[in-house]
Amino acid sequence: MSDPSASTSRATAAPAADKAQPLPFLLTARQGEAARTLLSYVTSLPLPDPAAQLLAVVVAIRAARGGAGHLTGTDLSALRLGDARAAVDALRALGWQVDEAVFDSDPAAPVGTVVVPDLTGGTDRPLAFGERARSRVSGWVSRTLSAKPVKKLPPAGRLAALFLAAHGACELREEVPPHLPASCRPVLADLLDRGFLADLSGERYRLAPQVRHLSGLRPHEEEQQRKDPSKARGFLFTDEAWEAWKDACTPALRRHVESVEGCALCALPRERVAEAFMVQAEPVVVRRGTETVYGQWKDAHPDRGPRSAEFTVAFRAAHGHGPSFKQLFTGLGWDVPKRPQLRAFAVGRLTSNGWLTTTGHVPWTLRPGPAAQEQGIALPRARTPASGAARVPR
Repeated sequence: MSDPSASTSRATAAPAADKAQPLPFLLTARQGEAARTLLSYVTSLPLPDPAAQLLAVVVAIRAARGGAGHLTGTDLSALRLGDARAAVDALRALGWQVDEAVFDSDPAAPVGTVVVPDLTGGTDRPLAFGERARSRVSGWVSRTLSAKPVKKLPPAGRLAALFLAAHGACELREEVPPHLPASCRPVLADLLDRGFLADLSGERYRLAPQVRHLSGLRPHEEEQQRKDPSKARGFLFTDEAWEAWKDACTPALRRHVESVEGCALCALPRERVAEAFMVQAEPVVVRRGTETVYGQWKDAHPDRGPRSAEFTVAFRAAHGHGPSFKQLFTGLGWDVPKRPQLRAFAVGRLTSNGWLTTTGHVPWTLRPGPAAQEQGIALPRARTPASGAARVPR
């Protein structure tokens, strides 16, 4: 069923089943920070257009360690900058020293050297990366620019792809980075049309699953705790304790646990899965105003019951287990950032009204409830002839 209030989206249900293993992330959380630093540095430079900025990204990451990097004529040609000499001249106007050899596209031509004076300092230089981080981010730049949905776009489109990949994820909508060059904004719709983005609504977007590996945002509990100690959790993961907990499970529960732990589409950190099962969830506190906000959200989503049930069926077909509350809301485009209590409250209403059901407090067990099954929305083995009228959610 369609939702007239839904945002522009490439996917409002679970992704189609994909037997292939997803590609591993190219960047760790800290390397993602390095990629974002690189892009911020380039946008701070007085460069005239996306072609010059794109060239600056490639050159700067190659020169990040010692202030000098190699660039061949083949590299320059592959960037398809339009007027490559104008882009090089723009860098030279900043004081960057670019060897004339870069204009020779013969693979046998000498390697050109680019010197970036700003990057020749000590630890206070703008891109103070270690060699591993520099190498990984350089590889990420190359892989992103050559991604199938991106490689034939003009420089503005490929530069936009770098920004959105570095600042985005496919699990949650993120805000379009405020320092994205203005010249890149008109081409964001092209990234949606070509399948680089799954969602694009106003200032928020989500990467498509096929480019998930390019994301610069990774769940990283230790880094979150370092930035904000108040977010530290009391759970301490160890392989031994996790295996012992699973050994004590019933066979059915263990099969469910391992379906979540081994899900290639979710690709959740092992410690996150362990914590969700081993630590009893805290009761949801309905804060003042939650019911009011829920009422507004409910009015904007009149078909929330059937859509949520249908989503769990599609999600289970692809993943082999049910969605979490967060995955349910994210997958349906029901954006309620920083309101986990509202998500829990809404799922509680959907459950009490029979659209969804769960197995006690076991995570990742959402599936269609009795009201959904009366409308024929059920898991394959639970399908029965529809009878009676579905209850209307309050």
